[in-house]
Amino acid sequence: MEKEKTIEVLNTLITINNDRNEGYETAAKETEEQDLKTFFSELKQTSLHCNEELSNEMAKLGGTATEGTKTTGKFFRVWMDVKAALTGNDRKAILNSYEYGEDVAKETYELALKNDTENLSAEQQTMIKNQHALLVADHNKVKSMRDLAMAK
Repeated sequence: MEKEKTIEVLNTLITINNDRNEGYETAAKETEEQDLKTFFSELKQTSLHCNEELSNEMAKLGGTATEGTKTTGKFFRVWMDVKAALTGNDRKAILNSYEYGEDVAKETYELALKNDTENLSAEQQTMIKNQHALLVADHNKVKSMRDLAMAK
């Protein structure tokens, strides 16, 4: 197990949670619908929890947790779609964009568990699997709300 690789994997997960934090914070501020404000604040809490665990693990390794976000690639598209949806106050479009963002977050965790297990201790793998389960639950909540909005 390479310590530098472990730090890199953990920082990738921290970055994806930073993206979620920023996105949900922005959405909670920008939407006018109180139920969405509350919902987005709850989803942000998942990422705050995950980042706390990841940062604690990073400190054990002597690494420094990244504070940045990844505003390129897939997440750039998500936030641009969200900005447009928020501006138009289109509930379905907002939730659809966030479901896509949740897909990206889940995929990031899945890739870490698939490709980097040799660089993660059993304890770290368990932590990441548990966090992945939280993200899957969040994804399913977003999908459910989106489906409900589409049915109206």
